[in-house]
Amino acid sequence: MAISHTPVFKRCNHLGIDPIVLGYTHKPSIRRKKPNRRKVSEYGVQLKEKQKVRFVYGVLEKQFRLTYQRAEKMSGMTGVNLLVLLESRFDNVVYRLGLATTRRQARQMINHGHFLLNGRKVDIPSVTLKAGDEIQVKAGILPAVRMRRLAQGRAVPSWLSLDEQQLSARVVSKPSRKDIDFEVTESAIVELYSK
Repeated sequence: MAISHTPVFKRCNHLGIDPIVLGYTHKPSIRRKKPNRRKVSEYGVQLKEKQKVRFVYGVLEKQFRLTYQRAEKMSGMTGVNLLVLLESRFDNVVYRLGLATTRRQARQMINHGHFLLNGRKVDIPSVTLKAGDEIQVKAGILPAVRMRRLAQGRAVPSWLSLDEQQLSARVVSKPSRKDIDFEVTESAIVELYSK
């Protein structure tokens, strides 16, 4: 399995993302910021938007392209469908529930089999969840996850519901475009792939 080992703060600075979106509370140094005096082409803007979305969700190029092809076949706007598919990935849902500090940590916890999906152990982070799916934390790791959840105090999105006592969650509905918590121009990604 391929893993991205890019430095997080350096990449955030380059793509113009706030590290808090990724779950990191430490802010990078102000001294590193240099003004960009070069004019960016249309292709450069499109590529940067695609790289930003890939970096936030931790998806490599091949998997991103396959997700885009799935979004194209769905009814509706392709860009919105792409963001909805990425937002409803298992690792992202675990992160958005506050059961993991970052999406990378959520992916690792799923790989280690710490979560049950609809009563069965699932160790694939890229599973797309649908409305009605239930997530439970295994009993062995429940105290550690509870402490992590209390330390973060992150709000749960409206399309998810979380039982604080049992730490079991349910997907209430599909996420919508307004549930995306960072700035992205999805039309630029569609234009890039439609060339």
